[in-house]
Amino acid sequence: MTQITLPVHLRNKIQAALRKGGTREIGGVLMGEQIRPGVFRIVDLTIQMSGGTIASFIRSLVEALRALAQFFSQTDHSYTRFNYLGEWHSHPSFEPVPSGTDHETMLQIVSDPTVGASFAVLLIVKLNGSDSLSGSVTVYRDEGLVEAGHL
Repeated sequence: MTQITLPVHLRNKIQAALRKGGTREIGGVLMGEQIRPGVFRIVDLTIQMSGGTIASFIRSLVEALRALAQFFSQTDHSYTRFNYLGEWHSHPSFEPVPSGTDHETMLQIVSDPTVGASFAVLLIVKLNGSDSLSGSVTVYRDEGLVEAGHL
């Protein structure tokens, strides 16, 4: 099982954005570091407040590519250690699990040869009643495999 670590400062950043986003879905891109096989730490993420409704979120490709280019530059293009990890978005009004559309989108990403990813992570989050973060991690592999990850 793939394990994903979300550092406290990034958890706090997401929680603040979720409070600001209210009932609209928000999201972005996850950039990570491989700690050891199957274990990754989220190093940075983007937060896109626009493009979301109560039941959908569409990520801006331009914003994502700009953030990834900056991340790769900061990590000296050490792609085997630091790389695109996947996507995240919120489900403020629904359970934080992937929808059918989420599955389709992520499988398209990992099967696209121009992306070059052998896997991608989807983190779906929401604020629960006590204003703390809850969520799920799903891992999509280029051979079409979908499996639960551990956050």
